[in-house]
Amino acid sequence: MYQNILVPVDGSATSMRGLEQAIGVARLTNGRIRLLHIVDELSFALATDAYAGYAGEWMSVLRENGTKLLQECLQKVEAADISVDTVLRDNLDGSVHELVTKEAANWPADLIVLGTHGRRGAKRVFLGSSAENILRTSPVPVLLVRAPEDAAPDETKSAAERKRVSLPSGALSFE
Repeated sequence: MYQNILVPVDGSATSMRGLEQAIGVARLTNGRIRLLHIVDELSFALATDAYAGYAGEWMSVLRENGTKLLQECLQKVEAADISVDTVLRDNLDGSVHELVTKEAANWPADLIVLGTHGRRGAKRVFLGSSAENILRTSPVPVLLVRAPEDAAPDETKSAAERKRVSLPSGALSFE
């Protein structure tokens, strides 16, 4: 049961929480983990539009950042003494959820574990949800690990400190 666990990672806090849960499941089942990072067309478009660089150069940067992220996650899983491998996909021919479910079917995975922001209402409608699409189309069970509810903002921090935009691996993440 759950011997092959697919864990999509994008460098966000929610995906790291998903990784932690996947490590726990793998310990219980003596399973193995496959870490997956996808450089998607949105990441690529935002990088090229935001910085007006050459497309080829930005694709290399996004791949390098994805590789670094996968190595960091790999070390975390190896430290837990769990069998692990990594896959970097930069196919711009499909959406993230399509590529995740395709990887799950082709590997073959027994479980997908991923972090989700747990958006509701208008935020979900306008921002969409890769996690929801993966859940709806996955050929295997999906464990969604929800981010903790944000605590009240710390009034001692400036507005800039409370709202950050980071590009951990090319994927845009608002915190």
